[in-house]
Amino acid sequence: MHATARRPLGRLSFGGIRPKWRNRAVCQAGPLRRLYPLEVHEGRETGKDAMSEHDRIINISQSPITFGRGALVETGDIARSFGLTRVLLMTDPHMAASAHVDTVRHSLSAAGLQVEIYAGCEVEPTDRSLMVASRALGDSSAEGIVSVGGGSVMDTAKAANLYATHPAEFLDYVNAPIGKGIQPPGPLRPHIACPTTCGTGSECTGIAVFDLLSMKAKTGIMSRRMLPDHAIVDPDATVTLPRTALTSTALDALCHAMEAYTCRPASTRERPATASARPMTQGANRWSDEIAAIAIRGIACHFGRAALDPADDEAREALMWASTMAGTAFGNSGCHVPHAMSYSVSGLVRDYRPADYPPGPPLIPHGLSVILNAPAVYRLTGAGAPERHAQLADWLGAADDGAPPGERVARWLVSMMRLAGLPGGLADIGYSPADIPQLVKGALPQRRLLDNAPAAIDRARLEDLYAEAMVHS
Repeated sequence: MHATARRPLGRLSFGGIRPKWRNRAVCQAGPLRRLYPLEVHEGRETGKDAMSEHDRIINISQSPITFGRGALVETGDIARSFGLTRVLLMTDPHMAASAHVDTVRHSLSAAGLQVEIYAGCEVEPTDRSLMVASRALGDSSAEGIVSVGGGSVMDTAKAANLYATHPAEFLDYVNAPIGKGIQPPGPLRPHIACPTTCGTGSECTGIAVFDLLSMKAKTGIMSRRMLPDHAIVDPDATVTLPRTALTSTALDALCHAMEAYTCRPASTRERPATASARPMTQGANRWSDEIAAIAIRGIACHFGRAALDPADDEAREALMWASTMAGTAFGNSGCHVPHAMSYSVSGLVRDYRPADYPPGPPLIPHGLSVILNAPAVYRLTGAGAPERHAQLADWLGAADDGAPPGERVARWLVSMMRLAGLPGGLADIGYSPADIPQLVKGALPQRRLLDNAPAAIDRARLEDLYAEAMVHS
């Protein structure tokens, strides 16, 4: 492997916003390590040609993005550009009465489109709720979909579009080994995704995550066919977010970008037999590294401001931009262990619900279920990829006190959780060491994520990670 080079980067611009939070180590310009180490593969060293066992090719999947305050008013014109005349506007019961949905509906109507509304999307969707939404789409006259809401709404729209357009047994499209992982046989209806949170990045991915009720754990469906055809990202849509939703979704976005940067390199994967067999989430690569860097620095600069003052419009706009960049990054590289562990954390919820969320059944927000695992994971993975974790710690502005890189990252994450007033570990959301076997049972089948980690993850390691995540010191 070539020695890691260094190059200066000018001050990054996050959607035209100049970072100005206290975290000067992050916000000020300075030399950074090369974002993507140029690797010498075994094939090149031994004189093999481009058809070596390692894959040197990446595919980049990207939704067109319209970004900026007030962007939702352009939804109707964008929908018309797809030749649509009838759309199903998909949202959840809480968002249905919001000004954001009203803005989108008026924009669509003003552009001459007929609009039907489906407001049955569930927060943290299940296989059951996805199929209900799919039937609603199938029964409608809609030629396309406009989703307005958080990741749960956008993921529901993706899955409903898939099953309504290409009906199949439910597990046929679900990721292996839980399902068959079959790819859709053809294109789907046009889908315009309008996020109202600054965390999931779902507007830029071909991934839909849901609770599989029979497993009491989350899993997902993944296909380039499900990538939204256009993302309309309006930071003003986040003004109604409760503080816990704002901070937990922002930390989810941070985890997306951190996992994208630290996951298994794409260049270590075997070359697929055909171009179409190359997975959508390919591991860390040149594209995902560059985009993840923007997201990590943007969130590190602005998270503290948003956590202390959720009404800070500039900070929320920066987090919204960073979330979209993080979605673009992990949509091409994939995530790894923190997300794999989160699926059973949220799936096994008993009686926890954030105090500032609307009334409803017990719920562990997805971002919270991810970030509570992350410090333990980075202490482990830092040893296997020290240079990447050192760069990550520098981007975050983590104190350089001589601690190992993974430890520096972990301490910074815990400090941000405390700043935001989030729970201090799995024990604070109702779990105990007695729950570890069930938590591991739900995480172990998530091989798409676990096998993307920079370290081997087996049952014993998951047990240790869940134990460490119970309480963060």
